Amino acid sequence: MKVELAYGEGWLPVEFPDERTVVITPKHAPGLANEKEAVLNALRNPVGTKPLREWISPGDRVCIVFTDITRATPNHRLIPWLLEELADIPPEQIVLLNATGTHRPNTKEELERMLTPEVVARYRIVNHDCRNRSQLIERGKLRDGTPALINRLLAEADARIITGFIEPHFFAGFSGGPKGIIPGCAGLETVMKNHGYANINHPKASFGVTEGNPLWEEIRDVALSVGPSFLLNVTLNRERQITGVFAGDLIEAHKVGIEFERQAAMQQVDQPFEAVVTTNSGYPLDLNLYQGVKGMSAGARIVREGGAIILVAECREGVPPGSPFDQFLKEVSGPEEILTKLATPGFVRPEQWEAHIQALAQQKAKVFLYSSLSDEQTRACHLLPTRDIAATVEAELARFGKEAKVAVLPQGPLTIPYLAKEN
Repeated sequence: MKVELAYGEGWLPVEFPDERTVVITPKHAPGLANEKEAVLNALRNPVGTKPLREWISPGDRVCIVFTDITRATPNHRLIPWLLEELADIPPEQIVLLNATGTHRPNTKEELERMLTPEVVARYRIVNHDCRNRSQLIERGKLRDGTPALINRLLAEADARIITGFIEPHFFAGFSGGPKGIIPGCAGLETVMKNHGYANINHPKASFGVTEGNPLWEEIRDVALSVGPSFLLNVTLNRERQITGVFAGDLIEAHKVGIEFERQAAMQQVDQPFEAVVTTNSGYPLDLNLYQGVKGMSAGARIVREGGAIILVAECREGVPPGSPFDQFLKEVSGPEEILTKLATPGFVRPEQWEAHIQALAQQKAKVFLYSSLSDEQTRACHLLPTRDIAATVEAELARFGKEAKVAVLPQGPLTIPYLAKEN
């Protein structure tokens, strides 16, 4: 059978053996008939709080948080509609804060694509910089006493609006909601501690789990310590159409969105597979290998011990080269050394969480990468390069005999596959 895999800004057709292939995708949700009307209606009839316009008084400083270029949020639609709802607020009272987390800043050209040139020309846009201490202010502490450093523009605003979209997240349960504040607008030290070895290693730090997940609960607590925030989150389908709009109280509206997305994303399987082919849901999430670990983690949930995961991710920006993730991978000999170093008291590295998740997946199975990276670059990241997905699947199934099967996740981590025994 031919299956189209999300890859870059398109789809990659690959042939799989009919009788030995199981394709796992989210349940399809149709796009809303009138997206703008749905967004404006949600802002005026929010979950758990008063309408957005009643949040803002004359003279208030308003901070609107939006997701960066690595996320599929339809900012070019959401942000103009949101600003239209706030049309009586003078532009000089509004700042748009790009929730880059620990990622690179976005260029003016990228911001114009993300937000529209009209929005960039009219409003102040700021890239959050997690390493710039002058941008940060303490708002509470993490559970171990580490200062919770948050972008000053967000923390000191009179009204905070957090936008984004909800999808499964490999260690925070689901994206969206309070994640727009931390890690989106938090200091590096805060993010590193929250994403540190102990939290990542917790059994509940996984796809689909928020309550009881110490990493997510800490994110929630820090976000609430900043003060009240109004949420505007959406869910999307394969065509990037908006399928649901969730606005209102930061936590309560997010809960409603989570349950909506859970019904679409969670897919049960009865047995683990000898091979799993997974994407990273295409552009923009497969911009680089750092993000690609998400798809790898989704595949690891249903691969058998000693099996194979084949990650299909374009990685047009590379690892990216010179990033903390890239540097850390070059320091170590392989996944075992990654886990040994991370378990060493006092050892920390920026962006170590992605290497941690990669190493856990590699403990369980061989991991191949189909991408635009050279074979040398792929091996330097301790992964096995493949230029022929179908041939690699055939070879890996042959290792286990004629009963072996392959699972295909064409949309990668937008699906949460899980074994029946986990239910």
